[in-house]
Amino acid sequence: MGKNFTKIFCFLLFFAFAAKANSNKHVDSKIAFNVNLLMFQQDSIQADTSIKDSIGRSIRERARFKGNRDSIKVSTARNLPNLSLQQMIKGNVSGLYVQETSGEPGSEQSMIIQGSSTPIFTKKDIYNMQPAVYVNGVYLVQEHPFAYEVQKYDYNRIGPATNLLANVDIDNIASIEVIKDPVSLAKLGPNAANGAIWITTKAAKSGLREISFNSYFGMVQAGGANTVNGVFENKFRQPFYQKYASQANLNNYASYLRDSTNLDYFGKSNWSDLYYQNAPIFTANLGITGGSEKANFRFFGSGTKNAGNADETSLTKYNAFFNINMMPFKWLTVSSFLNASRMDRDRNKNLRDRYAEVRYLPDFVNPLSPNKDNYQLFLNEYSKVVDDNRNNLLNGSLSLNFKLTPKLNFNTAVVFDYNEGIRDAFFPTTLMDGINFVSGYFGYNQRFGLNNQLNYQYDLNKDNVFDFEVGQSVQGDTYKYNYARGYDGNSDFIKINVVEGNSNDDDYLNAINNFYLFRYTDRTRNGMMSFYGSAKYSYKNLLSFGAIIRRDGSSNGQPDSRWITTPAFSADWNLKNQFLTKNKFFNQLNIGASWSRVAKIFLEDRFGAGPQYRSEYGWYEEPTIPTFGGFQGITRPYNTGWVGYGVSLPYADRLNISASSTMLNNRISTSVTLYNRTNKNQLLNIPVSGESGYTSIYKNGMEINNMGVDFDFTATIIPNEKALSWTSGLNLNYNKNELKALPDGLSELVIGDNKLKVGKSSGSYWLYTNNGIYNSDSEVPTNPSNGQKLAFNGLTLKAGDPRWVDYNGDYNITDADKQFTGDRLPKLIGGWMNDFKYKNFELNFHLFFALGQKAINQFDASRYDFANRESANDINSIKEVTTWQTSDKIKTYPIYNVWSNVIPYRADQDLFLENASYVKLRSVTLGYDLTKSKFISNAKLGFRRAYLYLTGSNLLTITNFSGTDPELINYTGYYNGTSLPIARTYTIGLKLDL
Repeated sequence: MGKNFTKIFCFLLFFAFAAKANSNKHVDSKIAFNVNLLMFQQDSIQADTSIKDSIGRSIRERARFKGNRDSIKVSTARNLPNLSLQQMIKGNVSGLYVQETSGEPGSEQSMIIQGSSTPIFTKKDIYNMQPAVYVNGVYLVQEHPFAYEVQKYDYNRIGPATNLLANVDIDNIASIEVIKDPVSLAKLGPNAANGAIWITTKAAKSGLREISFNSYFGMVQAGGANTVNGVFENKFRQPFYQKYASQANLNNYASYLRDSTNLDYFGKSNWSDLYYQNAPIFTANLGITGGSEKANFRFFGSGTKNAGNADETSLTKYNAFFNINMMPFKWLTVSSFLNASRMDRDRNKNLRDRYAEVRYLPDFVNPLSPNKDNYQLFLNEYSKVVDDNRNNLLNGSLSLNFKLTPKLNFNTAVVFDYNEGIRDAFFPTTLMDGINFVSGYFGYNQRFGLNNQLNYQYDLNKDNVFDFEVGQSVQGDTYKYNYARGYDGNSDFIKINVVEGNSNDDDYLNAINNFYLFRYTDRTRNGMMSFYGSAKYSYKNLLSFGAIIRRDGSSNGQPDSRWITTPAFSADWNLKNQFLTKNKFFNQLNIGASWSRVAKIFLEDRFGAGPQYRSEYGWYEEPTIPTFGGFQGITRPYNTGWVGYGVSLPYADRLNISASSTMLNNRISTSVTLYNRTNKNQLLNIPVSGESGYTSIYKNGMEINNMGVDFDFTATIIPNEKALSWTSGLNLNYNKNELKALPDGLSELVIGDNKLKVGKSSGSYWLYTNNGIYNSDSEVPTNPSNGQKLAFNGLTLKAGDPRWVDYNGDYNITDADKQFTGDRLPKLIGGWMNDFKYKNFELNFHLFFALGQKAINQFDASRYDFANRESANDINSIKEVTTWQTSDKIKTYPIYNVWSNVIPYRADQDLFLENASYVKLRSVTLGYDLTKSKFISNAKLGFRRAYLYLTGSNLLTITNFSGTDPELINYTGYYNGTSLPIARTYTIGLKLDL
């Protein structure tokens, strides 16, 4: 690892000085333009003028208020070892909530803007509410959730399961903007129905050539663990056995805990020395810009190694970016960029993740030993594993901008994005209880777009100005994967089976030693065509009004409802120029309102075809088997949901009312946005009567409303004129979620273990209310009408059972007694940033918080339910090596009868519902500007700037949650304790600008 870093560092540094030496030969060359690549139209390359791309201009003009279009401070973010876009913006923007459910580098992460638009009951649901991400106007294509259709467990998606937004490199970014304004989102169209993030990369600067170099090296700190062994586990179980155990229960006592002389489980518990380890991380990157009046370019290259502090996990990535902009004629500008990335991820060794993919469960009676020597034996066997994960990404654009007249502009652009994922896995017989496993995955996602737009500005007079724009775009998406898994191959030493025989035989691929093979191939395509027109009227610098009309069509819609027409409107009023021109307190004061309707395109093409067949011949335990008796066939979608006719496209109605101001010579700026968004006509897979032969049917009609406020405040508390300066910024978001309607006019609907009810939050938990324990049979209430004791789903409650509340008074605890309580998502999120400067020193720290959310501690529920967990011997019976630890915040529960048929420690009760609010110290950075130091000036190396910095990340968490970290709660609101920790990180970095 150290050698790789040294090579990257030396190569980039050599390249930097070579390019600098070459640029000194052309010091008279000037770059008289600043190119800002966007989707449709690039800046014209001229000496003193530039024509902004109209969609970029529209975003800036429509979203004049910070609450509608928030930018993060990129210069500060570059000092942090953030690996993904989600980490870069976490806690920096009001209304944007980032869920980082694992500290494993490169693992999947989520972003939600201004509340949840759909219920989150499975991991697949999170894909439906991710915002659109644009890089220089290219709408990035992400992974598709359809791979979950062939998975038995709702865990990691098959394939690499890598966060594709980890390829974004902060050192090549000029700005990151989160777009929430309804009209700006309407301009972007259906892709931005969930909000949008607009990334603009760095561009060449006018009049000079520049070289920038940034490198950091650091360590992730090994996590601490209070390790335990069989003594601790026996003491934990002792009260249950003393109070409730029968002789049969004693006879079935866990075998690995019976013999206290067995050093495998009762010896040293020192496994953490191998599991949690300090690990180095580093990056080195180089950016070069240059050119002339007729053409300019930028090159950027980087290499990064990021690591976790547990289970030897890491992500290595390489980026190469190049853009070139030419102006062969005054009326023509040609702009292009190309970005390529490679990511390789070393995954965790979790038993649960492995067996979930393999779908073969061995005997889990004896878990991994907490002893270091025994755990090393497991690691030795794991060294035989093949688990290669890699992603290749390529995106870019080519744009032609024609300045037909001074006020008439036409732009055409071709944009594309392509990524592919490859995963090869092999697990030997020693890890698989006598059989081996091999799988292969190749999948790709590609997007192609052609965009055209025409802009015209009409000045009626100096006070009245009109802007008109018409546009058209075509977008084509393709998602595809091939996946195969096989069992019981020839040998652990032959990891790729060589199949011999006649390829025309039916059992050709199963010909060697009963090698069982299952193959899955899936592809989905979507085409979208869009037309739009917009007009804007401005009166002086006082008032402006705008309107947009769109017509969008998607092939994922059904033939009679593939097209949808959506409008948008906006109005802005400059109160400062209207009433307060002489007021010195306010520098700016604006108010505005905007409303839009934006279509939301289906992610899947299954709805466009109406009734359909599927290739699934599984059963309850194996729901995704594609064949029956070795023969391929098709069936109706009995288990996945009937798709009928009359399915129409959903849409979102948004209303924003905003106010923003700057005060006291721009020392204070603030903005407030009240928003109301309702996602309407949404599709929901609802259960149906068993007589139909189907488990569920897809129907339109679900509506979910999110109403809230975004607040931003920035103040220069001590101005820059002083030796010491202090700037502070605060962002807040309060959101209220409410289910407004269900299909067919239903008022409530049960889906699995969850329930939706009109008037409640779509993220509410549906749980039994726990009021303690029945210490004797006499405490159990008796029904006076028939003399029968209180029951749970027909099972009479006894001593040692929970006191669940019988809300309907029928003396039988059922689903009818479950109550809505708590919420999966926070009600209040925000961040607080502070920047201090003293002479050449800079200090920055960032806090972020999420308040008001609850979580089910499923880890504790499973731990206390040890009797059922161990006897079941299913995927939930797996004990990772990390179960041999305890926390300082350990929580205790009543000692119920674990052998009771009512399952006292079931997760669907408020006994395990906890407050998951938290405040985190995200980062602290101390920097020093070396530019004016004698060492730099005397060396005469030509540095424009040299900056040294130290950064600590994820330093402190304040929470009442009893788990290891409230951020590690999964998307459905359950904490299972299997996620890798988010590590503390310490780095030292150096930036050089030449």
